[in-house]
Amino acid sequence: MTPAPATLPAAPPVAHLRTTIGLFLFVVLAWSLNWVVMKLAVREIAPLWAVAVRTAMAAAVLIPALWARGQLVRPPRADYPIILVISLCHMVAFAALMTAALTYASAGRTIVLGYTTPLWVAPAAYLFLRERMTLLQMAGIGIGMAGLLLLISPGALDWSSRQAVLGSVLPLLAAMCWSVSIVSTRGHRWTATPLQLMPWQCLLATAVLAVLAFWIEGPPPVRLGMPALLALAYNGVIGTALGFWAMTVVNRRVPAATAALGVLATPAVGIGLAAVVLGEGLDPVLILSALLILTGVVIGARRKA
Repeated sequence: MTPAPATLPAAPPVAHLRTTIGLFLFVVLAWSLNWVVMKLAVREIAPLWAVAVRTAMAAAVLIPALWARGQLVRPPRADYPIILVISLCHMVAFAALMTAALTYASAGRTIVLGYTTPLWVAPAAYLFLRERMTLLQMAGIGIGMAGLLLLISPGALDWSSRQAVLGSVLPLLAAMCWSVSIVSTRGHRWTATPLQLMPWQCLLATAVLAVLAFWIEGPPPVRLGMPALLALAYNGVIGTALGFWAMTVVNRRVPAATAALGVLATPAVGIGLAAVVLGEGLDPVLILSALLILTGVVIGARRKA
């Protein structure tokens, strides 16, 4: 008896695919500018308070918006773990470490090193999610990592300088924290939608950040200039509220390694924005690193149907 042909998985709807790509592009652009404007904010406000204020702004935007749409719900108990992971690992640890790094290094370097996430996501996704990687993905990640690691080579970093070392170590630690969030998001069985859980994640992150900021940095600032206020407003609404929601949706739809590889485009865009907005200039090492990153993204994103 001839065996029946295997049923191929249905292709995702075109509209669904376009939405995912659109959200991915939005995340890359929003987060590229996110750290550039945050560099402006930390000139007037301490890092932890900066992150706490922007996260509080995100909650202030999301809660009334969801209430008006009838989407503001109490988080199901089954989603408590993912609320904790995203809040603590991404909104608190990643954002705080990245913002602190901006006080020691340029925005371009901080962005690039903060997005070494695939270095940690790929093996974690294989171990915990059993996600197999194609040869193209492995090659893409290898090329992308070569570009990122170029920035911490002895010729590009003064290892005798405490400020230079902190400016490199802090974003690398941030990348490790983000990788935990990505892998957990992909493996979690969701009950509520990412958008419905966002306000609770923001509220928890705001509470934790406020306690840490008061303990480490003292009372919050009383006065802020207009550049800092605008930077925090952008970070709260675009970079946090909309950006985190969009990235969570993307993480649910694509494999963890693919998501991590795709956001490697963020450093390349961020370098250009930092040069234009902050006048940091185009460091040849940064340019070479960006080229390697983009090459890795293009190669790694090409998968067999």
